[in-house]
Amino acid sequence: MRKRTRKFPVFYTFVILLALASSSVYYFFYKPNNNVVPAFSEAGPHLVVEGELAASGDKIRIVEEEILLAFETIKEYIDPYIHWDEKLGKVTVTTKDRVIRMKTESLDAMVNNEPMTLDIPVEEENGTVYVPIEFLSDFYNIEIQRPENNNVVIIDFKHSIKQLAEPIDENAVVRNGRSIRNPIIKRIDINSEEDNTMRVFEEYEKWYKVRLSDGVIGYIEKKFVVVKHMTVGQLPERDSDSPTWTPIKGKINLVWDQIWTKTDMSKVEAIDGLDVISPTWFQLSNKEGDLINRADIRYVEWAHNNGYKVWALLSNSFNDMEATREFLNNTDSRDNLIRKILAYSALYKLDGINIDIENLTAQDKDALTQFVREITPLLREQGLTVSIDINSSACYDREELAKVVDYVIVMTYDQHWKGSPKAGSVAQVSWVEKMVQKYLETIPNEKMVLGMPLYTRLWKEETGEDGGISLSSEALSMEQAKDFIEKNVANVQWDEESGQFYVEAMDENVVYKMWLEDKNSINLRLGLVHKYKLAGAASWSKNFGIQEVWEVINTNLKFVESYQQWKEGIADKKYVYNN
Repeated sequence: MRKRTRKFPVFYTFVILLALASSSVYYFFYKPNNNVVPAFSEAGPHLVVEGELAASGDKIRIVEEEILLAFETIKEYIDPYIHWDEKLGKVTVTTKDRVIRMKTESLDAMVNNEPMTLDIPVEEENGTVYVPIEFLSDFYNIEIQRPENNNVVIIDFKHSIKQLAEPIDENAVVRNGRSIRNPIIKRIDINSEEDNTMRVFEEYEKWYKVRLSDGVIGYIEKKFVVVKHMTVGQLPERDSDSPTWTPIKGKINLVWDQIWTKTDMSKVEAIDGLDVISPTWFQLSNKEGDLINRADIRYVEWAHNNGYKVWALLSNSFNDMEATREFLNNTDSRDNLIRKILAYSALYKLDGINIDIENLTAQDKDALTQFVREITPLLREQGLTVSIDINSSACYDREELAKVVDYVIVMTYDQHWKGSPKAGSVAQVSWVEKMVQKYLETIPNEKMVLGMPLYTRLWKEETGEDGGISLSSEALSMEQAKDFIEKNVANVQWDEESGQFYVEAMDENVVYKMWLEDKNSINLRLGLVHKYKLAGAASWSKNFGIQEVWEVINTNLKFVESYQQWKEGIADKKYVYNN
């Protein structure tokens, strides 16, 4: 009996400890947290964008019932391309088909160069720029809500898919985390007349991330709700990546035309298979955005009569980097040039603008991209096709530019240029292919046009009395290059790597070298157009070409339909120079 009496206290102690342990486990792991905390940790007003708390406090202002958002908040959550010109106090918004300009403390706004009146202006206070968001709602394709009795502004994108749910349990609560140990931020009364519909943003094993009709964002257990349905808001417009113009037959055949004076077009022969001609007409003349204008309506009439589109070239002065830089970084200067180009495009009945801004650095990349974003919607509004010429310079944001324009013309030449330290090809076909592969990493193939040189560089290596060698070069047309070979009885051999005939001649202490551009080198580059399914080819420039090259380009771009067909056409090709 004594032994049993001693055992009972031990047994009961064990049971009590087990019960306490179970109670502790339940308390720490299974007992819901019933504390209620505020849904927002900061003072209002609050901005909710879709399923995220985007801003609070001084990032959002409500003035006379008008909503203003901080510029940086819009840039982060709504429009990464919104632009602020601090010097001029101007905000620029660009969409697929609109350019909107607003100035601080002014109720006057411009939409595609047409005046509009704001209810409240852009404001700047303590270094923060505030933009009236309701004015931009249609341009951004957004819906703005202001729930009653809650200092919250809700923004939803009209094209988003909305999954809706409703509570089905009187114990339904919304918490600030995915655990019953997280505090409650909203108790839901399913018997009240309040709108308890909630939008579901994310789904987890046992939880939904939801936003209530009053803008509160939190998490609710799946057992408390039923997902009713999904709705699709206004569908987005057709993808702007598709070019506004494509050739009727085959691939694009474009040639640039170097023009410095008016030309008597009655004596100019037509080029079979040509789609687009791009005369070098417009050039930036100063930092204010004024233009040198070489356009000629008779040229346009000649081109249209021959079935060509006219994409006038718009360039900067390659020798004045600073003027170009100041122009790109000034909203008024950009606007001045854009207005002039629009007027000239209408006056001369142009079909497109080819943008050729060069000789800049990486620091100019964003400003150049902004200019292209601003000019493109306005040109398209007039029915013009927009293209841009690029090379490997860091000043080109290739991916972003390709999103904006119709075509990107890659200038795959000047592998060796006038100032090169050694003689070499203007564009070896192997080098061109590597460049195409590189560009295709960021530019869609259906938007890429291959730039080809029609000129040959004649290199002159001259040995001086001291044994040193000086190097110089000049650009020759195809006809001039053939004449040089004939007059100098030069040695001509096919170079497989360059895909060109290599030419060498000697005259006492001078060695002449050329990597020849002719119908053979052009044919090999056009093979790359088919191999990589590019949009077409562009040739620099018309005055360098000859008839047999126009025939090769026409055949490849208008009659060859695949890379396989092109390969079969050169299967038994023997490269023997014949002048």
